[in-house]
Amino acid sequence: MLPWNTFFRTIAIGLVALLAQTLGHVCDGGLSRSAAQDSGIEKRTYETRRVDGAPPVLDGRLDDPAWDSVPWAGEFLEHDPARGEAAAQPTAFKILYDDDALYVAFRAYDSDPSQISRLTTRRDWFPGDWVEINIDSVFDQRTAYSFTASVSGVRGDEFISQDGNHWDGDWDPIWSFETAIDGEGWTAEIRIPLSQLRFADREEHVWGIQATRRVFREEERSTWQPVPQDTQGWVSRFGELHGIRGIRPRRQIELLPYAVATAERYKQEVGNPFASGRDEKLTLGLDGKVGVTSDLTLNFTVNPDFGQVEADPSEVNLSAFETFFSERRPFFIEGANIFEYRVANSAAGGSFTQDRLFYSRRIGGRPSYSASIAGANVDLPTNTSILASAKLSGKTRSGFSIGILEGVTAKEEAEIDLDGARSKQTVEPAANFLVGRVRKDLNRGQTVLGAMFTAVNRGIDDVELEFLHDAAYSGGLDMLHNTLDRNYTLEGKLAFSRVQGSEQSILRDQRRSARYYQRPDADHVELDSTRTSLSGHAGSLSLAKFGGGVTRFQVGAAWRSPGFELNDVGFLRRADEINQFGWFGLQFNKPFSVFRRLSFNANEWVNHDFGGVNTSNTANINTNATFKNNWRASAGLTRDFEHTSNTALRGGPSSKWPGSWNANASINSDDRRAIQLRLGGSLTSGDDDSETYRDVWLDFGWRPSSQIRVSLNPSYSVSQPKRQYVTTTERAGGGTDYVFAALDQETAALTFRLDYALQPDLTIQYYGQPFVAAGKYDDFQRVRNPRASRFEDRFEPLGQKEIPFDPDFNFREFNSNLVVRWEYQPGSLLYLVWNQSREGFVENGQFSVGDDLEALFDVYPRNIFLIKVSRWFSL
Repeated sequence: MLPWNTFFRTIAIGLVALLAQTLGHVCDGGLSRSAAQDSGIEKRTYETRRVDGAPPVLDGRLDDPAWDSVPWAGEFLEHDPARGEAAAQPTAFKILYDDDALYVAFRAYDSDPSQISRLTTRRDWFPGDWVEINIDSVFDQRTAYSFTASVSGVRGDEFISQDGNHWDGDWDPIWSFETAIDGEGWTAEIRIPLSQLRFADREEHVWGIQATRRVFREEERSTWQPVPQDTQGWVSRFGELHGIRGIRPRRQIELLPYAVATAERYKQEVGNPFASGRDEKLTLGLDGKVGVTSDLTLNFTVNPDFGQVEADPSEVNLSAFETFFSERRPFFIEGANIFEYRVANSAAGGSFTQDRLFYSRRIGGRPSYSASIAGANVDLPTNTSILASAKLSGKTRSGFSIGILEGVTAKEEAEIDLDGARSKQTVEPAANFLVGRVRKDLNRGQTVLGAMFTAVNRGIDDVELEFLHDAAYSGGLDMLHNTLDRNYTLEGKLAFSRVQGSEQSILRDQRRSARYYQRPDADHVELDSTRTSLSGHAGSLSLAKFGGGVTRFQVGAAWRSPGFELNDVGFLRRADEINQFGWFGLQFNKPFSVFRRLSFNANEWVNHDFGGVNTSNTANINTNATFKNNWRASAGLTRDFEHTSNTALRGGPSSKWPGSWNANASINSDDRRAIQLRLGGSLTSGDDDSETYRDVWLDFGWRPSSQIRVSLNPSYSVSQPKRQYVTTTERAGGGTDYVFAALDQETAALTFRLDYALQPDLTIQYYGQPFVAAGKYDDFQRVRNPRASRFEDRFEPLGQKEIPFDPDFNFREFNSNLVVRWEYQPGSLLYLVWNQSREGFVENGQFSVGDDLEALFDVYPRNIFLIKVSRWFSL
């Protein structure tokens, strides 16, 4: 039986509780109009004035006559840790404006100015003491612009959305400020060009504002507009800025042309014309931003280069599923929140929460086909070229958030040399990617309705590429409703997908790890080699309480039908799955005893396939504590119960697997100190001695000066499953063997980082990671009865002659990146980059950190040297 009855019973209980509280709230005086009024906290206002005469000169001194025309606003209250109490150090601010800019002055009083922290880092790292202004210029109570001024001169800026649930630090506007320290504390003067804000075209404006200050040595944050304890929402609780009149939105046009010179050095291969040992190239490109209207902005890139982007961390993936890696390319990161559409959001977590309609790394990824001919040399592109990409985004005054992204990728060809004869083979067809997203705010953002659509179209002209889809489409509707002072949330999503192509491409979909239609005991699906399309549906429904008092909860369910497929431009691990989840927590946000904050939570997950098979049952408990000395600790205990797996035999019948226990713990020292330590580890023990896993990691951080930070992160893990999948073979006399073996795998890695900020606009960053892993297989077994009652009865030994191959491995990899970043003029950048990589593989399975590292650094490196210069123009 499917678990819908359990889920709906849980939802019903939650809805009854929600209705009861809603009715009680209404009986106590009715539902209020604003978040601030709901909480009983007065909404503050500030009356600004137009600059009369010369605008303030940015020197941080606050001695310009213009500042005398407006009053100070103060009475900041502590936001963290003891919310609502008077701030230990008073703060005040003023605001002025003219036709070009908004001007903000801060006076940050300090009883001991010698203790003001002037840590220096690169932009958006928010070091030391700082002040911040948040501006909701659209006045939708959902989105805002954040400008942070550190006393050391470091800028921080973020675009806030989802009422404070998402802060986009990759938004980099052009603005300026100066600071000064005196006997009373420190001061800041900020100039924010109006061209960097979006606002309506009207005669008089009301904007939402919030001012925040951080006192580093106390780790205290205070705010001008008080925000109630244990509540949801940020932007909706801002105070108001009044008095702005007669300004008009300006059409913003920014161009950023760039040039990149690249030189590669690597080991020369005798007889391989494509491996001469050196390559050089010069590329040109253009980034741009155009204000289409006062509400919508068009960002575009032509022939983009991402050579300064750090490499992904190394891994050995022995599972049947793809690893999810976060996006690192600036064009796709900025404003990415508007394109966010996860099939299910769960506070309890779970791998199913990674499934999403748009995964930007699909654009410009590795070519899908690897051309190889015996005896031939092949020059294979490492990535698909992005010819151009553009995104239109913004939020209209009527409450519509709009995002449209289109990317065009090139047809990629591998060049083949066979005894001097040259030919070309297409390894990736030309493709067009389209993503559209719209959301509508209702009732001041308490209700949000949304829709999304994606499309991928490929021009497939080569028979070798017919395993790819000609076209892929997906879309979805979503709804979010907040009530009772935004503390309760009801969320629902409904999605669809359709892929079409050759019979080969759809057969490949049916046989992939996301669904395994070929399983002999899968009665609810059928493998069909004649299909030329595949369609599916998915969705989720959840009810949550994320604020108000100490208690928190979320209950919900998600599903993805067997034919659901997203991996052309989205990310999907498993279709054919129904997930029920629950999360229950206690959060103590007010300091007490030795604690600054303390929380507990318990989670549970129950998964089924669409045939009713219970594929997993899991529960865990966790605790997180922040102490008054700013140390932090966490611990958790997880129980995986015995379950049936549809994927362990990689397309074979479902199989029964033992449960396991996992315990984890970590402790972090005070991040404000010159030396910081983080230590953690976990231990997993399987029932029936089926597996053992343990890992430990250390993060050592050292700040020898206000400008330098060094971190060292060694980690070590041992994985010892008693039955690890090796391969599937066909018997000579008929039948299939699913081969497993005991695996002893050890992995060690060391991540080193150096950050040196010579000044806020000139920084040096180094990242390096040697990674070694070895796996030794033993005790080879074939599956005999995959669902036998006893674990040992499910397998039988293989004879020595029946072992298909030796899967032992030693994998060694080193990646490093040195980046010098200089913002030589506002918005204009110079990058100097040195990237080095080494990789080696042998098949002995013997783990030795010393020997593996020695062998790794004996590998001839590939060095890439890059100079990238860009120049910002505002028209």
